[in-house]
Amino acid sequence: LRGFLLLQSSGINAEYGASKPAGKPAAKPAKKEESDDDDFDFGESDEDDAPKGESEMQKMKRLAAEKKAADAAAKKDKPAPVLKSNVVLDIKPWDDETDLQAMEKAVRAIKMDGLTWGDSKLVEIGFGIKKLRISTCIIDELVGLYDLEDNITELEDYVQSVDIVSHNKI
Repeated sequence: LRGFLLLQSSGINAEYGASKPAGKPAAKPAKKEESDDDDFDFGESDEDDAPKGESEMQKMKRLAAEKKAADAAAKKDKPAPVLKSNVVLDIKPWDDETDLQAMEKAVRAIKMDGLTWGDSKLVEIGFGIKKLRISTCIIDELVGLYDLEDNITELEDYVQSVDIVSHNKI
């Protein structure tokens, strides 16, 4: 009891643990600011960044659409890459008496836009028969591989068949 009386006389409210002056009513606390952490502004405010009426999801969608439009514009400015292929063909003669040098000249005489002939060599098949192995570089949009094969096969005096040994994209 003595402690209680001591507390009352000193002006400390035992119930709340806060002091109040004797005879004066408790003053209302000062009006607090809207946010307790106004002192700690890290530059990350949701309300300041977004325009009124735009939610965070709408903002993300708008930014994604802007980026997609910018990427599409950049692609239009950049020309499409030219797709090329290295092709190795085996060209088989009718028989062992076919003039392979004349066959190679006839094959190389085939001209198409986007077709560049490369190295060639004669490869032994067996029993003295050789075939012509020739490489070429083609631009895929301009030269159809099957069209080239058909053009070579049309050289009926020299060519029995054409095989594609390899076809590699560059």
